[in-house]
Amino acid sequence: MPAPKTIDPPMPVVLASASPTRRELLGGLLTRFEVVAPQVDEASVSVDDPRERAVELARRKAAEVAARRPDALVIGADTLIVCRGDVIGKPADLDDAARILHRLSHNPHSVITGVHVIHPDGRSRSACAEAVLRMYPMSAERIAEYLAGFDPLHRAGAYAIEADDPNVERLSGSVTGVMGLPMEDVEAMLRDLLGAGHGRPT
Repeated sequence: MPAPKTIDPPMPVVLASASPTRRELLGGLLTRFEVVAPQVDEASVSVDDPRERAVELARRKAAEVAARRPDALVIGADTLIVCRGDVIGKPADLDDAARILHRLSHNPHSVITGVHVIHPDGRSRSACAEAVLRMYPMSAERIAEYLAGFDPLHRAGAYAIEADDPNVERLSGSVTGVMGLPMEDVEAMLRDLLGAGHGRPT
C-alpha cells in the first residue's frame, strides 16, 4: 500500500476514538490532530445490518464529540465483526475474549469498519470498509498468551491485528480497516471536505 501524502489541516481535527491503533494510523496522514473519547452507549443502537450499524455507531461517536468541539472537523469510527451470521463486538470479560478468539481463529469472518466525518460547517461524509479474514487456528494456550499481550476488552473480536500479522493466514480487503480505520476512505473524505490543496508529499 503506497504511503499517503500528508494532510496539513487548516482547522482543528479531532479523532473521536480512544484507540491507540486508530491514533497511530491517523498520525501517518495528518500533521496534527487531537483525540477525544466519545461518550456513546453502543448498546442503544438497534440496527441489524452490520454495515449500517457500524456507520451509525461511527456517526453517533462523531456527532457526540462534534457537539463538544463545534470548531473542529471530527472523525468517528466503529468496527464490528461478523462470523457465521453473528455480529461480534467487544468482549464482556477475559473469558468472553478467549471464547470469541477461539471461534474467530477457527472460522473465516468479516471485519467491518464504519467511518463518519463531520465538518464544522455541517457537511459530513460516511464510508464503510469490509475485509474477509482467516486466522491460523489458535490453541487455548496460544490464546491465553496472545490475550496477555494487550487489553482485548476494548477491541472488537478481542484481537489486535497488525500489518503482516503472523496470526493471519489470509486477508482480503482493507488492512487498515481491519486495524480500525480504513485510511484509503479516510484520506478521500478528508480531501473532499478540506479541499484537495491541503496535501503535501511526506
